[in-house]
Amino acid sequence: MNESSSLAAGGLPPARIQASDGNSSVELASQLPAFAINPWHVMLCISGTIIACENAIVVAIIFYTPNLRTPMFVLIGSLATADLLAGVGLILNFVFQYVIQSETISLITVGFLVASFTASVSSLLAITVDRYLSLYNALTYYSEKTVLCTHMMLIVTWGVSLCLGLLPVLGWNCLDDYSSCSIVRPLTKSNLTLLAASFFFVFIIMLHLYIKICKIVCRHAHQIALQQHFLTASHYVATKKGVSTLAIILGTFGASWLPFAIYCIVGDPEDPSVYTYATLLPATYNSMINPIIYAYRNQEIQRAMWVLFCGCFQSKVSFRSRSPSDV
Repeated sequence: MNESSSLAAGGLPPARIQASDGNSSVELASQLPAFAINPWHVMLCISGTIIACENAIVVAIIFYTPNLRTPMFVLIGSLATADLLAGVGLILNFVFQYVIQSETISLITVGFLVASFTASVSSLLAITVDRYLSLYNALTYYSEKTVLCTHMMLIVTWGVSLCLGLLPVLGWNCLDDYSSCSIVRPLTKSNLTLLAASFFFVFIIMLHLYIKICKIVCRHAHQIALQQHFLTASHYVATKKGVSTLAIILGTFGASWLPFAIYCIVGDPEDPSVYTYATLLPATYNSMINPIIYAYRNQEIQRAMWVLFCGCFQSKVSFRSRSPSDV
């Protein structure tokens, strides 16, 4: 078992791993000073710090702004909370690697990271569903039914994430059977395959929904053109911008997570650990980009940010209600 691969997600202490395997990379690592710090761990910690700071601001804005209580912002808050926890998990993982070396801490940390990133990906799916409903059922979107649907999606999102995060803690790990370890120790190959398959399932659903959203947007633009007997430049630009935005959202999500998800299935624990880190690090960048795409570009959140941190507006400023498709 490769030392660095296991440490990428909260593996066991270096001493334990060196004793359990004769891999050449481990022998090289054993020649390093006792407190040598893996540069990949530093990059993951830096990534986690940026993620935590970015998303903490979004969570604070939504929590302290009463006007941001619509289903759309509740789901954005769920995404920011999940990414915030993921960032904190990456920081704790770094600290526990070099301060508290324990099997129990290792399992808790990896379970925390699995739950957080699962909640992040699931929240992205929930936002996609909400955007689709806001266009498909535009006349009935602002109703109690939408609020109920949002609450149900949140319950499912965090319930499933918590269950998947508890699996390695409750025993589905490779601490007692090193031959079953995956590229991310102490997760087993079957556990990591389940997580990767779940990601592909979510990605396919999001891809399907965004294709349908693009069709709805283009159909609306065509209907407007028929009513006005021609397609104005502004309508063409708006339609093109909307489709481009959807492509950027899905492209960013896929580019961040697909390499790691694919390597989780085809990778071998004996492969050089650089492959694990080279695919895992970009996956964390998705949580860094999410607040920019879903929060900071939104006018209501921008205005609430000025109110919260600068006091540039009066607290009674009215917020124009927007649909998720405007985000």
